Amino acid sequence: MTTVRQRKGGKVPEADEDQPSEEKNVKSEGKILSDHTGGKLWNILSLTVGGIVAIFLGLLTSIYVATLHENDLWFSNIKEVEREISFRTECGLYYSYYKQMIQAASIQQGIVNCEQYLEPVYFYIYTLFGLQAVYVIALYVTSWLLSGTWLSGLLAACWYITNRIDTTRVEFTIPLRENWALPFFAVQIAAITYLFRSHLQPAQERLTLLAVFVATFLFSLTWQFNQFMMLIQALALFILDCFDILPTAKVTWLYIIQISGLLLVCALQFFNSMILGSLLVSFNASILIAKTIQKNLKKGSLLNRLGKLILHALLVSSLTLLVNKFIKKILNLESDEHIFKFLKAKFGFGATRDFDASLYLCEEAFGLLPLNTFSRLSDTLLFYVYIFVLFPMTVTAVIVALRNLSCSNQALEKMEECTISLKPDAAYNLIHTVLFGCLALSTMRMKYLWTSHMCVFASFGLCSTEVWRLILKCVRLYTSQRTQVIKYLIPIITLLYILYKFWPGIMDELLELREFYDPDTVELMNWIKSNTPNTAVFAGSMQLLAGVKLCTGRTLTNHPHYEDKHLRERTKQIYQIYAKRSPEDVYRILRSFSTDYVILEDSICYERRHSRGCRLRDLLDIANGHIMDGLGENEPDLKPSLYPRFCEEIKKNLPSYTAHFTRVFQNKTFHVYKLAKHK
Repeated sequence: MTTVRQRKGGKVPEADEDQPSEEKNVKSEGKILSDHTGGKLWNILSLTVGGIVAIFLGLLTSIYVATLHENDLWFSNIKEVEREISFRTECGLYYSYYKQMIQAASIQQGIVNCEQYLEPVYFYIYTLFGLQAVYVIALYVTSWLLSGTWLSGLLAACWYITNRIDTTRVEFTIPLRENWALPFFAVQIAAITYLFRSHLQPAQERLTLLAVFVATFLFSLTWQFNQFMMLIQALALFILDCFDILPTAKVTWLYIIQISGLLLVCALQFFNSMILGSLLVSFNASILIAKTIQKNLKKGSLLNRLGKLILHALLVSSLTLLVNKFIKKILNLESDEHIFKFLKAKFGFGATRDFDASLYLCEEAFGLLPLNTFSRLSDTLLFYVYIFVLFPMTVTAVIVALRNLSCSNQALEKMEECTISLKPDAAYNLIHTVLFGCLALSTMRMKYLWTSHMCVFASFGLCSTEVWRLILKCVRLYTSQRTQVIKYLIPIITLLYILYKFWPGIMDELLELREFYDPDTVELMNWIKSNTPNTAVFAGSMQLLAGVKLCTGRTLTNHPHYEDKHLRERTKQIYQIYAKRSPEDVYRILRSFSTDYVILEDSICYERRHSRGCRLRDLLDIANGHIMDGLGENEPDLKPSLYPRFCEEIKKNLPSYTAHFTRVFQNKTFHVYKLAKHK
């Protein structure tokens, strides 16, 4: 047998090279398999740790706000009537329906009977505090999805907690509808962010669309302002779709989901016609109609496409107004007219003397966002980081939008190597934060929609490879290794700074103890329960009557649910008790609503909280064509009233007043009068 030997220093013959080459390939494939297995295990570990951290932070937030609520009121130690009074204004109204439900015999025998395990009020507030856990987890997941690292979610959650004054008010306005709704809105945003990821499997896409629908439905069901929030969301989708930044098919599905969710809520709310007349329904329907009319919107040169987009926007706007006006005309809807009067006056399109619109205009919550908000947000570095991320992202979006309009689809597919790019999920969250930022700047009450998302957006940018790559390339310092170091190092330093600066303050806050104290209101509620029949009808301010309904179960003439035109008109009539009207006029008005007792509040009659022109008595005087009290100018067409102010004059016990009204209760804050029942 002939053998082949390698000579010393010689070349290995080809016949002997085959075996080592095969061994090398096997080793290479083994290394790839090992790396793949290792990467998969690392992903599973990261997902597990990130998920545990998300749940921990959610529960921590829930416990935190629950503890603050307990410490502020000593809720566990005060009487039931004091607990109920602590649900101020419309909060009391919302809780009263829950109380009414659990006290019904048929419900007590069913699924809501939890009294043997937990007091009903605690079941209620713990449910809401539990939703805060859902809220924080949704913010965490959104930031994680955008950045690719759960460190971003950790930073978002920490910012949400440390900026609690500006991100939530759940601990002192527990039953407000927004506290039920915003967690579901955050879940919806997280689902939409996932939906816009590329390379989703069909099954994943269908499940995500289902999640979006469920979250949209629950959000719509729990908050009366849902239609306006989703209108802004639909506008964001419309803008991005026009510039070809989002996949059109997915955007169309989101339009349909929004309409479907609202229509389902409309049916469940006994066919609430205000929903059918919402601008959101008209806007989404108009977009779908316009798309069938206009073809080839995304083809042609830059100028050609810009012209098409302008025509498309005009067509959608015109159709929206026409469809909305048609629906309102057919259904005779006027429920939301006060909102449009308010917006018209707020943005300088003419002054208004409309009483309902003026109530909103004079409330601080519906004014501009105070500048001290930004100083608080800056203390935690949130606002600085937000602007740092927002600027390059906005520039990128503008460049990408212009590039999309300038290039054909075929050319765009070949531009994968392009330095500047913007992922659809990041683009959606960018336009979302910009539009909701504009809303918050114009209306302070809506800041909670912006500030919570600000935490998400800032943390995503600080942990984003794409953002740091862009910034480092702009200053010519980019390397892959440097980008990876910075995207982890800067967030960790930020977290350490937040922990160092705010942890002692949070601990001190948790040790600060207060107690609920409102003896005048407690005395009033106890008197009503003990000295008036169960069928008695009470009139007064919206805020106080919500508490009367909750604490005593008595019938009301009006309450804070202000989305019904007839209820608004009734409230304006009831409020004549604080206007300059004759006792006969006030008596006639109150009896027209079957009033048995009227409650007058000194805090309204002699109000000093608002400036002249915004006090409730001033708004009534202006609406009635009367000159306002005090020094200052009046509109030239206003005239002096023939009668003194009712709430002041009735206390003098003059015969013209005692003929119709008998004082049956008073303390330092409230005066209750019983109405005579003349034949």
